[in-house]
Amino acid sequence: MNSSVLLRLVVMLVQLWPCSPSTQNSSAQNTAQSFTPARRVKRGWLWEPLFATEEQISPEPVYIGQVKSDLDKEDGNLEYILAGEGAGSFFDIDKYTGKIYVKQKLDREKKPFYILTAKAINRSTQLPVEPDSEFIIKVRDINDNEPQFLDGPYVATVPEMSPDGTSVTQVTATDADDPSYGNGARLLYSLVEGQPYFSVEPKTGVIRMASEMDRETKDQYLVIIQAKDMVGQPGAFSATATVTINLSDINDNPPEFQQRLYYMSVSEEAPVGTTVGKVFAEDRDIGDNAAMDYFIEADSPDVFNIITNEETQEGIILLKKRVDYESKRRYSIQVKAVNRYIDERFLKEGPFEDTTIVKINVEDADEPPVFTLDNYVMEIVEGAMRGALVGAVTARDPDDDESPVRYSIVHSSDLKRLFSINEHSGAIIATEPLDRERASWHNLTVTATETRNPEKISEANVYVQVLDVNDNAPEFPKNYETFVCENAVSGQLIQTISAVDQDDSAEGHHFFFSLAQEDSNSSHFTVKDNQDNTAGIFTGKSGFSRQEQFFFYLPILIQDNGTPPLTSTNTLTVTVCDCDTEVYTFYCRYGAFMYSLGLSTEGLVAALACIIIFLVFLLAIVAIRQQQQQKKPPFSEKMEDFRENIVSYDDEGGGEEDTEAFDISALRTRTVMRTHKPRKKVASEIQSLYRQSLQVGPDSAIFRQFISEKLEEANMDPSVPPYDSLQTYAFEGTGSLAGSLSSLGSNTSDTDQSYDYLADWGPHFKQLAGMYSSNRTVGD
Repeated sequence: MNSSVLLRLVVMLVQLWPCSPSTQNSSAQNTAQSFTPARRVKRGWLWEPLFATEEQISPEPVYIGQVKSDLDKEDGNLEYILAGEGAGSFFDIDKYTGKIYVKQKLDREKKPFYILTAKAINRSTQLPVEPDSEFIIKVRDINDNEPQFLDGPYVATVPEMSPDGTSVTQVTATDADDPSYGNGARLLYSLVEGQPYFSVEPKTGVIRMASEMDRETKDQYLVIIQAKDMVGQPGAFSATATVTINLSDINDNPPEFQQRLYYMSVSEEAPVGTTVGKVFAEDRDIGDNAAMDYFIEADSPDVFNIITNEETQEGIILLKKRVDYESKRRYSIQVKAVNRYIDERFLKEGPFEDTTIVKINVEDADEPPVFTLDNYVMEIVEGAMRGALVGAVTARDPDDDESPVRYSIVHSSDLKRLFSINEHSGAIIATEPLDRERASWHNLTVTATETRNPEKISEANVYVQVLDVNDNAPEFPKNYETFVCENAVSGQLIQTISAVDQDDSAEGHHFFFSLAQEDSNSSHFTVKDNQDNTAGIFTGKSGFSRQEQFFFYLPILIQDNGTPPLTSTNTLTVTVCDCDTEVYTFYCRYGAFMYSLGLSTEGLVAALACIIIFLVFLLAIVAIRQQQQQKKPPFSEKMEDFRENIVSYDDEGGGEEDTEAFDISALRTRTVMRTHKPRKKVASEIQSLYRQSLQVGPDSAIFRQFISEKLEEANMDPSVPPYDSLQTYAFEGTGSLAGSLSSLGSNTSDTDQSYDYLADWGPHFKQLAGMYSSNRTVGD
């Protein structure tokens, strides 16, 4: 390429560069071709892959490579410029030669590569002679990082007695170095501590069992694993991790009793369920593998039982039956402990069970008397004479000394009246005749007490059955209502009857029905025994008349099948009804009721009419009085009460009630009440009038004047009730044992007179005593 061609090319680039849409990533050949289609020129960047080693420390920049344009004639006309990641800081370029240098230490683990851009421009024109081109500088790794166990600390569990090669766990280390370059990230695992029980795979880090280990000997191991890079070569980095390996339990040990012989004792008084003692078989396993059940061998006496305490794994021996010192004083049982969960892999090593012997001594105790039976059943015929023997109970002292026994009955009030027991022999007798129909069974509680030790008491139940005798005759089960129509025909069934018997028949009741021979109505009705404890009542003739006979009374004989048979006479009342053939019960009952009252239908209608008339009259009176109440003026309630009462003081002993009903204020003039003058003392006023009456008599002008004043007040004052009132206080009455109660004849004044003695005359004079007591005034 000569200088003339180059000059033409530069001129064309200067003219067309601003119009170019994109020059990046275009080669010099494409550019020359676009301007000189007649001639093809080959040009471009020249470089090799660039690498920079990390962690290099040097006082001078380190050369790592060169970028160069094929247009560079090494005449100094081109200038190289570096841009992008790390340009100027980590990397620098010789602008004349394009050589690239590393200025600072690089760390691949922080940034493994850098993307930069190379530019080539003409120094004279400052125009690019090559398009900008990207290139990558890769940071080459060195082994500068140690392996790390990121998941530690490690804890693993493996069953004890696991075979060789059993996988326990896997540990994994990581290395930050580049695994694709060199051996800096290639790790190798080894066992530092844990031989000869464990091993580790060098490449995977899998820990395996190297021998069978027993948990009961040692249940935990600490294993140290080392990870080394550079495949373990010299100068490699390493790291360690600790792995805690626990051995889990399996059922590989049988239970073992620490004692081959146990001694226990139990009192003969101990109740069923009493704890006799405990046994324990030790199992070196733990958890469910140590769970066991205890059994008593089949050839041992069936007197004791054993259960397992789930918390302590002890065997608890319990009393299954009562023991008796006098019968047997020593027991020997064989107890077996068996693992609940058995691992079949270890069955070849022997049965997972153990046995021991337990000897139990029975201790003697002072026992209460023992009845020959727990429950006695006795019988007695009802109606048996007083003192009849019911039966006998027997009890004895089971101890060697055989203390005498005294019997008694735990009485209720009723049983104490009916039964008694001989305290020495235990014979029970009836103290009263028994009635089966009142109570067919009697339940007694009999006690037996040692005479030498009264605290030793035992009880037994005695059930006394009262046997039935035929002492009750059969009877009707209810009162039958039997009706017959006046037009009934002969042989018509009018009633079916039955019977009941309070006695108890072993063969079942059977009753026989018949009509009494002396029955005067035998020609009117007949009785037919149905042979099934029922009988039918039939008419013996056709037609009945209510006027001739309203009721028929049939004596029915009922006989039972007892021994001896009993017969009773029951009266069946037959009522004649006013009907044709079908009986209407309601009308028949109504007619019978009227007949029993002696009234006919016409009489009943007349009585009802009278009652209705009386009710109408009573309602009319009530209505008239209500109208009068609405028309009368609204007087006060106190004046209404005064008008409605007639007060009489001529009777003996009624002063207290009469005083409550009478309002003395009515005697006072309205003028006095309106002016609120002080009230005169009633006793003084009455006393003065009484004295004047003794002097002048009842026709005196004083009384006439008093009456005239009251009449004038009633006529002139519109608020005064329109009626006259006259009260006489001259005398109290005659014949009273207390004498005259009036103070009108007293010669002393009201203030001098004492009425306290009225309080001693009883409750009838309480009100009067309160009115005239010395500490209260009449006005109060």
